[in-house]
Amino acid sequence: MAEKNSSNAKWIIRNLVAGILFVVVLVSAASIFLSVRTRHGKEVTVPDMTGLSVRDASSMAASADLRVQVSDSVYMKRMARGAVVSQQPRPGSRVKPGRRISLTVNSRVPKRVTMPNLVHVSLRQAKAELAAKGLVLGKLNYVSDIATNNVLRQQHRGRDIAAGRQIYTGSVIDLVLGLNGADAMTYVPRLSGYKYLNAVDALHDNSLNVTPVFDKSVRTYADSVNAVVYSQRPEATGNPVVMGTGVTIYLRPDADKSKQ
Repeated sequence: MAEKNSSNAKWIIRNLVAGILFVVVLVSAASIFLSVRTRHGKEVTVPDMTGLSVRDASSMAASADLRVQVSDSVYMKRMARGAVVSQQPRPGSRVKPGRRISLTVNSRVPKRVTMPNLVHVSLRQAKAELAAKGLVLGKLNYVSDIATNNVLRQQHRGRDIAAGRQIYTGSVIDLVLGLNGADAMTYVPRLSGYKYLNAVDALHDNSLNVTPVFDKSVRTYADSVNAVVYSQRPEATGNPVVMGTGVTIYLRPDADKSKQ
């Protein structure tokens, strides 16, 4: 009887140990799997695919352990058909490996969109709505008003354009914005190395106007999209400037200096 009880006890201990080992192995395997699956703690930098074909953008994304998908199209008559116009997340963003990057590409044929109503919305919201429609934010014209960066009028080619009107994608829309003297200052960002469209975006985000000056070697629109800022006036000194101030950016081809 004692031998039988001893044998049973050993059997129980062996099974208990085996069960513990199984749980440890299972938990370790699950942890490793989840770590590999989610690539815990690892991030990659989103490269700038602006101006590239979808094929080249796919290759660049694959090299960075990312994927791409074409989610929208706009029409820009000066840009190569099928070229990447914009992307989300933006270039320079830090994301998990395997993340899908949404691309907006240049359509092969022009299309019309409905002009949105931007009056009484903020500059930030107006900028987002224009981008969603494939329209281009142009000049920011400031006038005295109680609310800074509140859109008062929307214009195309120097004339007011009503909401609901059909307009070609790629059209430039200027905005008349309010400016309260108590909230009228902003700062000039440092743009050295930024690609053209990214520099324009950064200046608009800071309520500033843009005057681009391209090197003579920039001959096509595709060249301008890939050109980078090598100088700017005024410089980013950290001193405040009035919203609507114009910033001249000087650009030249230099892929090595572009913001990735």
